[in-house]
Amino acid sequence: MKSLQQLFAVTWLNLKNLPQRAGASMVAVVGVAAVVLVFAAILSMAKGFERTMLSAGQDDTAIVMRSGVTSELTSGLSNDQVLIVANAPGVLKDGDSTVMSAELYVVVDVKKRSTGTDANVPFRGVQPGAFEVRRNVSITEGRMFEQGKNEIIVGRGAQQEFAGLDLGSSIRFGQNVWEIVGLFDADGSVSESELWTDVRVLQSAYRRGNSFQSVRVKLLSEDSLATLQHALADDPQIDADVMSEREYYSSQAEGMNVFIKSIGYPLTVLMAIGAIFGALNSMYASVSVRGKEIATLRALGFGPFSVMVSTIIESTVLALVGGLIGGALAYLVFNGLQVTTLNGQTFSQVVFDFAVTPELLEQGMYAALLIGVIGGLFPAIRAARLPVAQALREL
Repeated sequence: MKSLQQLFAVTWLNLKNLPQRAGASMVAVVGVAAVVLVFAAILSMAKGFERTMLSAGQDDTAIVMRSGVTSELTSGLSNDQVLIVANAPGVLKDGDSTVMSAELYVVVDVKKRSTGTDANVPFRGVQPGAFEVRRNVSITEGRMFEQGKNEIIVGRGAQQEFAGLDLGSSIRFGQNVWEIVGLFDADGSVSESELWTDVRVLQSAYRRGNSFQSVRVKLLSEDSLATLQHALADDPQIDADVMSEREYYSSQAEGMNVFIKSIGYPLTVLMAIGAIFGALNSMYASVSVRGKEIATLRALGFGPFSVMVSTIIESTVLALVGGLIGGALAYLVFNGLQVTTLNGQTFSQVVFDFAVTPELLEQGMYAALLIGVIGGLFPAIRAARLPVAQALREL
């Protein structure tokens, strides 16, 4: 009990006197704040990209592509194969019709609004069932394109990031001029980065004959995915891979996540090492300045344990304050920031928002805590071992 009382008393005295050591303390606070800010900012890019990709996927929707491909861009399915998918077991029917959309995926050049540079934007041909298999997509302005016409609806993200995609405008892709008749939202998912038109019109414009690249089907239930996979695997007329939309988009996001984290974590470690040295300098300076104070406390009967632990607590408090500041700045500056990046699987731009999530902020605070403990440990040991007579002589 006496040790705890001493610990509380010394800790309170240390924290109370922090304003007198504001300069040295700010070095530690700013260093830790910078670590947490950079950590959260970089990894929020990965979180935002992952959220954008995964929010487009549903477990009760399956995507069928040619066997062995990694994206729709390199897939190919004939009209006969699409019919096989439509009549396979496990697929949801609406009366006599299958809830599905056979689709074509091409990439077109569009200018970025901010820089005027070229960007690859996904241009997707869809069937009327596209809205049934993607229930998060809805027209927010204008109208749906008419089948058989060179009309486009544009995702909200694409409209905001790329030039020439405003409602009512016309844009030329290749030999064809397309009219933009509608804008759609998709709950912030990757679909908002795309342009949609009638798949038959897109086939004709890009001379794709009667071929498609993927088929999306609504399943009877999530458990029906295995039924569909087995049925198509046993059919010699089609060689296809079947996966849930969520699984597909998860694989699309994996490469970018690995790339960003391979940069973010090493950079955070390097900055954390610098912050630890900043905390060490700050706490060594604090111990040196408080030499007379420490000696007096020891002379009054305060043990080395209370002096050591109170010094670590002081360092940890400074680090946590820095972590809170860095986390708050990261959230205010980066959360919701809209950017575009290249999806390496499809070689097209994806519009997404940075996402500074509670999980990232929590990890940042753990990093701040670790920096504070390590940064205060050695100065704390020095303070605890400082002989009373020597401390008094030094001052």
